Amino acid sequence: MRFDGVIFDFDGVLIESEYEGNRHLAELLTQLGHPTTTEEALTHFMGLGGDDFLSAVEARIGRPLPSEFHALRAEEDERVLREGLAEVEGAVELIRSLPADLPKAVASSSSLAWIERHLEHLGLRDVFGDKLFSGREHVARGKPAPDLYLHAAAELGVDISRTAIIEDSPVGVRGAVASGAHVIGLCAGSHCMPGHAEKLRRLGAHDVAMGFEEVGRILA
Repeated sequence: MRFDGVIFDFDGVLIESEYEGNRHLAELLTQLGHPTTTEEALTHFMGLGGDDFLSAVEARIGRPLPSEFHALRAEEDERVLREGLAEVEGAVELIRSLPADLPKAVASSSSLAWIERHLEHLGLRDVFGDKLFSGREHVARGKPAPDLYLHAAAELGVDISRTAIIEDSPVGVRGAVASGAHVIGLCAGSHCMPGHAEKLRRLGAHDVAMGFEEVGRILA
């Protein structure tokens, strides 16, 4: 392998949650009187989590979010946690093909509970052990700050400059590049719109992969 460790983003890299989440968000905002398309939601909110996500939505609609928004989002999250989401095509096969002794982690803006449950749905919970890191729970500054990646690399015991990070969102790529890692921009999920690859290149991704077969070749 070219690298001493690999860090995976989660939403939009391993599971198809970026598209599904933003599709539901667009429907919900439209229902609440703020007409929004899935493409607009992806453009403005992809890769954000926690307070950063809520602040971005409120800035976009120009007012505080009503309490019913939070209740309906929580209801949808509960449904998705029960039922699971599809993998991004090729994700499970690629991860299972990596050497067992290669240090690997997940670094996501989502909560630890979300990451763990969906890894169970994918049958990948055993692969990462306790190397699961949340921008909400493990660092003071989430993406696009580099802190989460630096924390993950330190926990893996690898030099960040010898680490590959696989990211799909502009927010994630900015933080990953700032960390000093080798960044692979992934354009495999159904949320990746035309021009996405070029956007990730402009943000400094060292490689751009259109699928996990390509990711495997880059890692090797």
